[in-house]
Amino acid sequence: MAKLSKDVLLKVACGFTVVMTSLCVALVLLLFVHKTETAVQPTPESEPYLIGVGRADCTGPPADIPLMGYATSGQTAAGIHTRLYSRAFIIDDSKQRVVFVTVDVGMISQRLRLEVMQALKEKYGDVYRQDNVILSGTHTHCGLGGYFQYTLFMLSTSGYIKESVQPLVNGIVKSIDIAHSTMRPGRIYQGHGQLEESSLNRSPHSYLNNPEEERQRYKWNTDKDVTVLKFTDLDGDGIGMLSWFAVHAVSMNYTNRMVSSDNMGYASYLMEQDKNGGQLPGQGRFVAGFSSSNLGDVSPNIKGPHCTNTGLPCDYLNSSCPVGGTKVCTAFGPGEDMFESTRIIGDNVYRKAKELYASAVEEVTGFVNAAHQWVNMTDVSVEIDSTRTVRTCKPALGHSFAAGTTDGGGDLNFTQGAVEGDPFWDGIRDAILGEPSKETQDCQHPKPILFSTGEMTFPLPWHPEIIDIQMITFGSVAIVAVPGEITTMAGRRLREAVKKGLQSEGEFGNVQVVIAGLSNVYTHYITTYEEYQVQRYEGASTIFGPHTLSAYLQKFSGLAKAIAQGRVSELPAGPEPPFFNNPPNLMTSAGADKSPVNTSFGDVLEQVLPLYRKGDVASVTFVAGNPRHSGDMRDKTFVTVEIHDNLTDTWEVVHTDASWETRFHWLKGESSLSNTTVEWYIPSTARSGTYRIRHFGHSMKRVNWKPVITAYEGTSDVFKVTAGYYFSKN
Repeated sequence: MAKLSKDVLLKVACGFTVVMTSLCVALVLLLFVHKTETAVQPTPESEPYLIGVGRADCTGPPADIPLMGYATSGQTAAGIHTRLYSRAFIIDDSKQRVVFVTVDVGMISQRLRLEVMQALKEKYGDVYRQDNVILSGTHTHCGLGGYFQYTLFMLSTSGYIKESVQPLVNGIVKSIDIAHSTMRPGRIYQGHGQLEESSLNRSPHSYLNNPEEERQRYKWNTDKDVTVLKFTDLDGDGIGMLSWFAVHAVSMNYTNRMVSSDNMGYASYLMEQDKNGGQLPGQGRFVAGFSSSNLGDVSPNIKGPHCTNTGLPCDYLNSSCPVGGTKVCTAFGPGEDMFESTRIIGDNVYRKAKELYASAVEEVTGFVNAAHQWVNMTDVSVEIDSTRTVRTCKPALGHSFAAGTTDGGGDLNFTQGAVEGDPFWDGIRDAILGEPSKETQDCQHPKPILFSTGEMTFPLPWHPEIIDIQMITFGSVAIVAVPGEITTMAGRRLREAVKKGLQSEGEFGNVQVVIAGLSNVYTHYITTYEEYQVQRYEGASTIFGPHTLSAYLQKFSGLAKAIAQGRVSELPAGPEPPFFNNPPNLMTSAGADKSPVNTSFGDVLEQVLPLYRKGDVASVTFVAGNPRHSGDMRDKTFVTVEIHDNLTDTWEVVHTDASWETRFHWLKGESSLSNTTVEWYIPSTARSGTYRIRHFGHSMKRVNWKPVITAYEGTSDVFKVTAGYYFSKN
């Protein structure tokens, strides 16, 4: 018998005469208690959307490859804290289709987007296009780099690394494949709330330079708003959730070397574990995406910046310390270390989203729209008023860019807030890279230019010039794909401009505009004109000059008006971005592996203890090969924690390297000797019983100068977990 929807059951029982009244009441009560999260939803009257959700692993080789985010020398991957996922959401009104993808990655690069779109075109033709697919990065600073085609980014991540790019492309495409194959009629509900004690403005001095009358409109100097979209099937059962909250994913700091999805990834992890009944990470049909927003000046390190060598607060204006400079001025999170801070912030975001998901009753209905243009951001003319027209600039980075932020300071003697150049560094710049042109200096004023990247083209251009301007709407929700890190106030202005544009024809009433940051192409920061004048890190990193935001307001307003007026097809496509052939790869291949004398790969070097209690850390070290030799390990694992089932005499996997409870450390030793340490942080929910820890990997040796890859595995001794007495390693 076909499964009847709740809507149909209610109409059958309640649409007859008074004889059926008791059945109607009983059925309503039954449906009311069926699921708490859908209990307060009214019976929808609108046509449903076609909805698809999908999640796929996009973790690359967790070894040697530089992590993308902090641009810190020596911060190369050496294991896994949590795996990285791409999460796709498809919405179709039978006439138009849009796709939003949030990816556990630092940012979406232009090259990554172009490769994804190329793969989608080969598979689906014109179904998924530049205009109807948004790719947004969560902004974790602990994902692999190497997926850029512009020189500045390649310098900090060892060039263009195919073994890093391919898992990202394949994972993103697979998440869309899954969403595509699972499309079904469904409904969308939205919820809104505020989350405090989880974010801090890291450049309050810049924020205070915005007009006072504008600042008086807002309670905080960061956006505390949380927006949740709840996706259900026609039975009201949840199939997915999308959430936006403005905070940097930098709870894991620049000392970390494990691949990690950071606080936003942990929020996804918790929501999916909750809704999928505790299945292993990456499994289960429910998909929870936590997306970045206007986080440009927003830190999760809410204890604020202090000098690590004295414990005193850093200098307010330039975020520096009397001894040690910017490097020792560091903001700390709510926890005692970066792992605890990640857990606290991620848990806060998850709990608020879960609350809003459960109470979401406002249905999203209406048509689906998409608009996209390519724009040369180096030459946008903006009419400020009837008497003055300004322009954007060729890309350039200021001196304060090199100072870093309180989430990760620079190594040299640069400070934030520099509005004058430094003769020493300017002299080195001129001698090696060339002096910025007068035109660029005048255009970027008051920024003292450290790198005139728009005038640097060797071996490839240092920064993009052609960027994506894109937005999608479905019903009363508009998602604005911002190609960079936009600050709190800049984001507020952009939301207002887009809302005004959408409401220009009266078709959009109470429209909810959300900003999806780090989308489609990375262009560093976007500040307000007033914040730019202060030239802290965010202003110094606003590469297209002081009128960057004004240009974006103009362009995105144009898209909004085109959608409202039904003339999206009339928008000029704009100049296409370049796709450079064979960008340089500075990574050397992984060398042959060796094992210590009288050992084999997978052998245990340091064994587990025989007994642990909940709350302890079980640890085991194996002889290991370089994880790069394992190739594509998406949807696989380097680690399992397994419990023994006495009744069936089998082992059940309870954790993998995607689990929050495990940490997979890879140590690259001397003379090609490597080892792997697996840690299991035993949760209070662990079942008492007999366990073992396993490690899977590959080693490489050369035979007649040709590489030969061999799989291996290692298994710890069995050990018991109990709530009682335990042996101490000490």
